[in-house]
Amino acid sequence: MRAVIYERTGGTEVLSVVHRPQPRPGPGEVLVEVAVSGVNPTDWKARRGPGELTIPQVPHHDGAGTVKAVGPGVERPMRGDRVWLWDVAFDRPSGTAQELVVVPAAHAVPMADAVSFDVGASLGIPALTAHRCLTAGLDTPEQLSESALKGRNVLVAGGAGAVGHAAIQLASWAGAAVISTVSSPRKAQLAAAAGAHRVIDYSQVDVATAVRSVAPLGVDLIVEVNPSSNLALDIAVVAPNGTIAIYASDGPDLVPFPIRAAMLKNVRTQFVLTYTTTTSQKTAAVQSVARAADAGVLEVGEDAGLPLTRFPLNQTGAAHDLVQSGFTGKVLIDVPPLT
Repeated sequence: MRAVIYERTGGTEVLSVVHRPQPRPGPGEVLVEVAVSGVNPTDWKARRGPGELTIPQVPHHDGAGTVKAVGPGVERPMRGDRVWLWDVAFDRPSGTAQELVVVPAAHAVPMADAVSFDVGASLGIPALTAHRCLTAGLDTPEQLSESALKGRNVLVAGGAGAVGHAAIQLASWAGAAVISTVSSPRKAQLAAAAGAHRVIDYSQVDVATAVRSVAPLGVDLIVEVNPSSNLALDIAVVAPNGTIAIYASDGPDLVPFPIRAAMLKNVRTQFVLTYTTTTSQKTAAVQSVARAADAGVLEVGEDAGLPLTRFPLNQTGAAHDLVQSGFTGKVLIDVPPLT
């Protein structure tokens, strides 16, 4: 079978396509024939390093495909099930940028026939991160479902990104009133297509004023991608006892924090890294995302607000470069079926 690997960290020149023996699932594992591999920023960041590798690494955490074999003790998924994959390369040398991958059975989630492999490969990191952000408040449910956030106002920063897109979809499905901030008319169209009820182009208007016009008492929950630029604004528009969930930072690692303003409102700040959430939080997220996907909530593509760009397996380096460039949309790798 073919696999993309890198044996040292660095630029895309370290990536190569090699032929490997077909793996076999062990106890508690399943063998999945990958149809589509999803690319996330964490993939090029891990490849770039720093750090040394002791064994070759196959990149990519997310993907979708069909179960070809199951190991001893596995009852679900079954052979022939269509599945989406999550956290495949976390602390493992074998990600989804290959024709066949062995994963723990819990990391292969069956999906309805109506759910495309493109959707399945776009879930993983973005949707699980979004779910944790949306359940990070002191009084939010641990697991999202229809109406779970009814009556709440949610602000999603960067609604045209993959996590922001999933956060809009999940929050809308859960009954929240969703506001999203974006940086251009094009991104405003995408956030609206994802289901945001109000989209604010921060290059054109004062965001605090616009948010207050929709939520006079403030927003209950903020899903934040860029705290270095937005933290003061977040604290200004968050409601008393509200939560700011931070899952990334496009700026400096150290951010000045307006402590007194946050104290006056008893603001909760929750940092989120999907890989290291608790077992119960991850289980809740996987179950909820699976239900939402099967219900048609987490669609992708231009009409759903997340444009897709595709590459063949042997152009994985170009896919990494596009993601690193800040491309708006989702980058997917088509993995050809075994012949």
